[in-house]
This record gives sequence, C-alpha cells and structure tokens, in this order.
Amino acid sequence: MSAVVVLRLPLVVDLSAFIGVLRRLRVPHRVSEEGGEQVLWARNEREAEDIRHLYERYAQGEVDSAALGFEPPAHSRPGWQQQLKASPVTTGILLLCLVVGALSLLGEHLEPLHWLTFLDFRVQGDLAYFRPWASSMAAGQVWRLVTPMFIHFGILHLAMNSLWFWELGRRIEWRQGSWALLGLSLGFSAVSNVIQYLWSGPSLFGGLSGVLYGLLGHIWLYQWRAPTPLYHMPRGVLVMMLAWLGLCLSGFVSLLGFGEIANGAHVGGLLVGCATGLLGGTLARRKLG
Repeated sequence: MSAVVVLRLPLVVDLSAFIGVLRRLRVPHRVSEEGGEQVLWARNEREAEDIRHLYERYAQGEVDSAALGFEPPAHSRPGWQQQLKASPVTTGILLLCLVVGALSLLGEHLEPLHWLTFLDFRVQGDLAYFRPWASSMAAGQVWRLVTPMFIHFGILHLAMNSLWFWELGRRIEWRQGSWALLGLSLGFSAVSNVIQYLWSGPSLFGGLSGVLYGLLGHIWLYQWRAPTPLYHMPRGVLVMMLAWLGLCLSGFVSLLGFGEIANGAHVGGLLVGCATGLLGGTLARRKLG
C-alpha cells in the first residue's frame, strides 16, 4: 500500500518537537521535502488520520512534548534574519506604513495623503472637501480601494497596528505563502474600506485595523477547519480582539478620547476574513484527506 500524505507545511515551520512526539510514541512516519514544503507521510490512511488527530491536539497545546521526554533544541526558533527573509510581504507592507507615516508626520501633514485616501480631498481653512468616490473610480484611481491601509494617525495607532500585522501576517505568509498574504491583505483592505465608506460616509480614515480583523478572522476559521501550530493562538487573544471590537461599536472607546473608530472597517474585515478562513481551511482539510 502506498504512503499517505498527513501534512504539508512550509520549511520555516519547525516540526522537530512534533516529530519527537511521534518517535517517542513509536508512530511510523517519514518526512520529505517537496516543492519548498516539508511533507509528513504515514503508511496508510488509518495511521494518517490518527496522526492528524494527534497533530490537532498538539496544535491546541494538549500534547506536551516535554512530558513525553522530548525537548526541542534551544535554537529551534528562527532568528530575525530568517524571519525577515521568510516574510517579504509582511515586511514590505510594514515598511510602506512607516514611509507613509514619516512623509505625513503621522497624519499631521495632509498634503501627501490625498493621493492615498479612499476619497480625494482638498483642505480649505479648517474644512476638508471630498471628491465623489464615483468620479475617482471613473478616473481610474482604483488604488484608493486599498491604499488607506498605509495611513496612520499617531504613533500609538501605527505601533499597535504594526505589531499585530507582524504577528498575524507572518503566520499566514509562512503557512499559505507570500502571494496568499498579499492577496488577502489587499482584499481585506478593499472590502473594509468600502464598508467603512458606506458606514460613515465621506470622511478621512485609514490604518491596518480592518486588514488585521480580516487576518484574525481568517486564522480563526482556518484553524478550526485545518489545525496547524502556526495558526494556534491563545484563546485570550481572540476574546480580547472581539471585546475591543464590541467596545468600539458601543462608542465607549471614542468617549475615552481615542478619536473616531473605523467600526465599519473592523466589522467588514472580520466578516470577510472569516469567510476566506472557512473556505481556505475547508480546502486544506480536503487536501490533507
């Protein structure tokens, strides 16, 4: 009987601890490298399904490799250079956010921003006059659907969004590839920006937060359908992000002085991210099966 594929993971993922678990439990298996991925094989479908169930438990933290007598090597976590090399899209998007932040003085200098905002605008006195969205699209300015994600207002806004994008973006780029992260980021940005426009009308908004909620929803539902260590996050992270979304929707955060919150972008990003995660996870599960 021919061998059966159990898992396919990018090379940057360290499987040594899980392989140690399999060896400790005397589970027959082998690992090979194919097309830039590491492939875990079993002898037959029954054993492959057993290993997948074990892997799901391992991804959820229910299997302790140390308790089974195996400690992964101290150098198993990839260094910064390796992480940057394996995360070109994550790094590139963050660098663009930093460049735009520097050129606009984090929103204090509005002149360079009118090329990146969802609606083109001009400032006259203390008022901003927005160009109709339809006229911008008719003029071929389709980049405005996604470029607001590079705009940030204040150092805290930029710092928090950058930290979360580095954490979530790397996971998707390592698990599904750079093109997948780029496509998801642009798609989440476009959907969240359109919904924010429909939600609030003509206004000046920006930031990665709509994309972040999309990435969060994607990882959440993908992990539910096709568990992987890269997408395993403490349950408290999801609870915190959803709680923050609820506080923003209630208006309480704005009352605390955090300014206007792009609630439409957050909700839109989360919903479309859940949809892509459900689809991607289901397809990945079928591929493993």
